[in-house]
Amino acid sequence: MDVLDLARLQFASTTIFHYFFVPISIGLSLIIAIMETIYVVKKDELYKKMAKFWGTFLLINFAVGIVTGILQEFQFGMNWSDFSRFVGDIFGTPLAIEALLAFFLESTFIGIWVFGWDRLSKKVHLASIWLVAIGTVLSALWILAANSFMQRPVGFEVVDGRAELTDIFALLTNGQLLWEFPHTVFAAFATGAFLVAGISAYKMLRKQNMLFFKKSFQISIIVALISSFAIAQFGHGQAQYLVKTQPMKMAASEGMWERSGDPAAWTVVSFIDTKKQENGFEIKIPYLLSFLYYSQFEGSVPGMLELQAEYEQTYGPGNYIPPVKTTFWSFRVMVGAGMLMILLSLYGVYLSWRKKLEKPNKFFYKVMPYAIALPFIGNTAGWIMTEIGRQPWTVFGILRTEDSVSPTVPYNQVLFSFISFTTIYLILLGLTIFLFARVAKKGPPEDKELDTIDVDPFAQKVSPEDQKPDTIGEDPLVEKGGGDLVTK
Repeated sequence: MDVLDLARLQFASTTIFHYFFVPISIGLSLIIAIMETIYVVKKDELYKKMAKFWGTFLLINFAVGIVTGILQEFQFGMNWSDFSRFVGDIFGTPLAIEALLAFFLESTFIGIWVFGWDRLSKKVHLASIWLVAIGTVLSALWILAANSFMQRPVGFEVVDGRAELTDIFALLTNGQLLWEFPHTVFAAFATGAFLVAGISAYKMLRKQNMLFFKKSFQISIIVALISSFAIAQFGHGQAQYLVKTQPMKMAASEGMWERSGDPAAWTVVSFIDTKKQENGFEIKIPYLLSFLYYSQFEGSVPGMLELQAEYEQTYGPGNYIPPVKTTFWSFRVMVGAGMLMILLSLYGVYLSWRKKLEKPNKFFYKVMPYAIALPFIGNTAGWIMTEIGRQPWTVFGILRTEDSVSPTVPYNQVLFSFISFTTIYLILLGLTIFLFARVAKKGPPEDKELDTIDVDPFAQKVSPEDQKPDTIGEDPLVEKGGGDLVTK
């Protein structure tokens, strides 16, 4: 393993770890905003309690996500200085807007939301959590605008060896962004929804705070279902777009070395031999690949060897075939996780609609806590496929990965930062899981405590025995041996 491989491994590690926390913030803020909206509209205190309880998870995750994001940005200047120098003018604009506008928006109003429960009107306080939710989505928009440039560079010109932004509107209307943004954001919504639904199912299985977690489950499972279908729809559109802009990535995701037949079959599983550039045992579904790529049951798909020859003519000599096995299997892991999310959320909505959540559903309730991992698996596999499938490019067609790494950073320094960053991430991940589990196990405050919020804290408590009259005709509020009144 050389410096380039180690720098790539560190980038993969920091990106994957950071993206454990980002979709939780985006998804939870939406669900909490929905809960508080219902509270304001229906004036039902239960939904206020729900917003506060799930807000604890949001605050924990928000704090940890900030730390992981800072560490991730450090490596651009440490390990990828030539990349930063080349795209600095392009990346500087969206990342600066993300930090100064979107992140400040969400970080400011999350503080107002936390401390404003008893200081702001209900509608103003509700607006604060919706601004947090909007801020998280705007952050994703600007980050993905930068990433989309790496997938399909637009709105720029190369001056003195550097890419300079010439049209920010082209950056924001990049076809890659128009598909990648909704696909990623709905995946984040599903992540938060499955977290809430999984914890709620766990508590309902143990018959703890049934009404509280039943309502939480109903809201989150609806969000999960809508988001899961949206993920599939926008993911399908993105795949069709990539067939035109990054055909090599899509060919690798199918493990297809030669041009397919017409119509093309979709490969379910395949034993891929990258040395011989051929496949062994395969299971295929006829016609399906043509339909997925062209929305019709006809049409062939170019293979990697054909595209390799085309790329050599366009970009010069070199190997333009990405790691095929990683691209192939990460795509199938992503699709498999998405399909399971659709099935589980669909069944959960069915139980809610048929009013069967109170009845014993032990198997489903046991499965849902484990299903919390499905969006994380899908998110990670999706990003691996997106980034690995683009190799050998950091900026497709313009800047190669081998030309992006820092030329003066030695191997031992990259190794030290990789070990240090990974250790910090593991500690933060373990701490987050521990705090999440602790809050979930404790659950919301007991109803008796919540019912006494508006009661005078200085009122003296009276036992049932003290409320009974000593003799018929005596005032039950008169204390024996004196005439002081005892307040309830």
